[in-house]
Amino acid sequence: MDWETSALWYWILLAGVGIISAVLGYFFGKSDTPSISQNTEALNLLEIENTKLKSDLENCHKRLDNSKIKSLDIEKIVGSPKAETHLFDPSEAKAIFGKTIKENDLKLVEGIGPKIEGLFHNVGVKTWKALSECSVDKCQEVLNTGGKRYRIHDPASWPMQAKMAHEGLWQQLFDWQEKHRAGKY
Repeated sequence: MDWETSALWYWILLAGVGIISAVLGYFFGKSDTPSISQNTEALNLLEIENTKLKSDLENCHKRLDNSKIKSLDIEKIVGSPKAETHLFDPSEAKAIFGKTIKENDLKLVEGIGPKIEGLFHNVGVKTWKALSECSVDKCQEVLNTGGKRYRIHDPASWPMQAKMAHEGLWQQLFDWQEKHRAGKY
């Protein structure tokens, strides 16, 4: 081979390696970039985690407030505290949900069906207020008592939904459930 022929093959080989490197670099770079569906899925998981953390934080605040009240013995100082009352208005609930709502029907909470409601009734959780005061971990423990088939359910939002029902925040509950229907976003 003479000098010109070997130089030509050198440049052809160099160009081929460059093109192959560019194509491979493009595909490797593209594979590291998360797709829109991956970003949406990650965002949805973060929203669920955020809901769970908010619920747990609320329960912690309630426990802290209760322990402060017990330690100060407020009842002796100012008399017995007035009970918090939320009047259940079935007509308002029916207007928003489009169906008759029974007071303290745990099945109103998205993700709770008749069998899961039975599990909660077995441990004494029979009202929206009682469910709203349960931690997410306690809800998971109740599900675990039902066996393996109940472990797939995610109770992260159940206390929050129960609190909305207990407080009569029907439109807020309906909107939340529509957005998160059957765990789908």
